[in-house]
Amino acid sequence: MIPRYSRPEMVAIWSAATKFRIWYEIEAHACDAMAEIGVIPKENAEAVWKAKDVEFDVARIDEIEAVTKHDVIAFLTHLAEIVGSDAARFVHQGMTSSDVLDTCFNVQLVRASDILIADMELLLVALKRRAMEHKMTIRIGRSHGIHAEPTTMGLTFARFYAEMDRNLNRLKKARMEISTGAVSGAVGTFANIDPSIEEHVCAKMGLTPEPISTQIIPRDRHAAFFAALGVVGSSIENIATEIRHMQRTEVLEAEEFFSKGQKGSSAMPHKRNPVLSENLTGLARLVRMAVTPALENVTMWHERDISHSSVERNIGPDTTITLDFALARLTGLVDKLVIYPDNMLANMNKFRGLVMSQRVLLALTQAGVSREDSYKLVQRNAMKVWEEGKDFKTELLADSDVLAALSVEEIEDKFDLGYHTKHVDTIFARVFGD
Repeated sequence: MIPRYSRPEMVAIWSAATKFRIWYEIEAHACDAMAEIGVIPKENAEAVWKAKDVEFDVARIDEIEAVTKHDVIAFLTHLAEIVGSDAARFVHQGMTSSDVLDTCFNVQLVRASDILIADMELLLVALKRRAMEHKMTIRIGRSHGIHAEPTTMGLTFARFYAEMDRNLNRLKKARMEISTGAVSGAVGTFANIDPSIEEHVCAKMGLTPEPISTQIIPRDRHAAFFAALGVVGSSIENIATEIRHMQRTEVLEAEEFFSKGQKGSSAMPHKRNPVLSENLTGLARLVRMAVTPALENVTMWHERDISHSSVERNIGPDTTITLDFALARLTGLVDKLVIYPDNMLANMNKFRGLVMSQRVLLALTQAGVSREDSYKLVQRNAMKVWEEGKDFKTELLADSDVLAALSVEEIEDKFDLGYHTKHVDTIFARVFGD
């Protein structure tokens, strides 16, 4: 991913230096385990650890790979240059390249997951704070983009909190899904390497042994991992889209923080655009872009092929780096989002009481009017508001058929905003706990 949408901690996980360090640790721990069961001399295993503080020469490994056309062999050759050929002659004993590559990839995905989980926890803090702050800030709810009934801005934030809390659980499950390693040798039979080696390496690398690998770790795990990240991306876009709609000039119920000196347009000095939300919408597309290739990687020929390799070399770093950046950006956006309660009330009242139509409908049915007739009575007065700019309550109070069923006081009561917020505490308790 380009630096513009990258954060250093996540980028470091995917650097060549980090990758080669993980490869080295896998090989060194495998040597320890082999020495423990007498497969290789103990002194050879100990000698491999001479490289534990060495910074591997990425350029040198690339130089060797240009000749060998094999990245793992290039690394092993460079390792032998560091620790000596005698010490290195038992390195990779009975192993195959995928033992290193797949186990390393999952280590990187686990580390990336830890960052993403921490990102999500910070986002949840911001969403909860804004939900509590605007718990009873009235705004109009919309369905199909059209005014429906009153809700609160706090409920909007609470809804996003609940969605992201589910995503936090998805990230934790995705981390668990991907937390396996394999050191099972060619075609995964352990013919040339004892299963205890795998157990030792996995324990040292913070993984659990894959119950059955072929020559690779099954890619349904990775498909589930990237699918979970795709869902998180869609949830990010869900929030970003709501903010973009709220910031429209005709709505202006909320607005991204506009810092001093910020410019909204090269042509129009008055502009204050929802650029962060729009950017998040685009980043979400990039995150979701990894899902289909990850699903297609599940299918491979027999015990292994490398059709998945080029895909994962791209989607591993790109997707986790992008999602890390997007979650951090969204947290900052939510944290500093400017809310306009007065505009929310003004928007709700734009159609002069029309949003209370259901209350009147229900009151008429409870007063003995059939639902069909009640609907007709309410709708004929509502259409005057839409088409003639009338006031809904005024029209109801002037309708003799409505007054035949409801008193003036009963009609007035149906325009009480408090009616729509009476269960906010109940919903908040469900979302945030008591």
